[in-house]
Amino acid sequence: MSLSDAQQNLFDDQHDSDLAFEMSCWDKGIKHVAGTDEAGRGCLAGPVVAAAVILRPGVRIEGVTDSKALSASARARYAEQIRQQALAWCVAECSPEEIDRMNILWAAMEAMRRAVHGLSVLPDHVLIDGNTAIPELTIPAKTIIKGDTRSHSIAAASILAKTHRDERMKALDRTYPGYGWDTNMGYPTTAHYEGLARLGPTPCHRRSFNLQR
Repeated sequence: MSLSDAQQNLFDDQHDSDLAFEMSCWDKGIKHVAGTDEAGRGCLAGPVVAAAVILRPGVRIEGVTDSKALSASARARYAEQIRQQALAWCVAECSPEEIDRMNILWAAMEAMRRAVHGLSVLPDHVLIDGNTAIPELTIPAKTIIKGDTRSHSIAAASILAKTHRDERMKALDRTYPGYGWDTNMGYPTTAHYEGLARLGPTPCHRRSFNLQR
């Protein structure tokens, strides 16, 4: 597939490494390239969340990068832009019960599989953050170590996964107060451990994790 003059000019003006993987696919005629990433693997409570995003060929959302490098307000702003400008996007979860049954790695992979297969547009190729292939993914795929800093599609997915999960944890904090989830998002902070010592685990805690400091 040949890029249009307008698309090529865009790449000439804005080309950097975060579009290289997508451009390689587009240049080969692979039109629908999905990036996928997850959030919440290191948490003691709450679901692991994954997102998948298909960007339109030639579209780059200025400022989108690894969600961990952005402030909460910037993530929220970019998440809205991604949802508006992406050809397709999907967010999926694996519950704490599933995490305990599968282990966190395979639960994260399953959440990514669900996100990819939940897209309203079937991808032709999938870019996966990390070095682990997604089991039972029926679409050609490539793993990319540190993909959230190297692939624009994966970075977009990382933002949607992180913003969705943060909102889920804030909502769960209203149901189960005392663990600081509205600020620590379920990660192993002092406030979280103090809540566990005082109140014990909730149904949202991952029982296969070490819940004692």
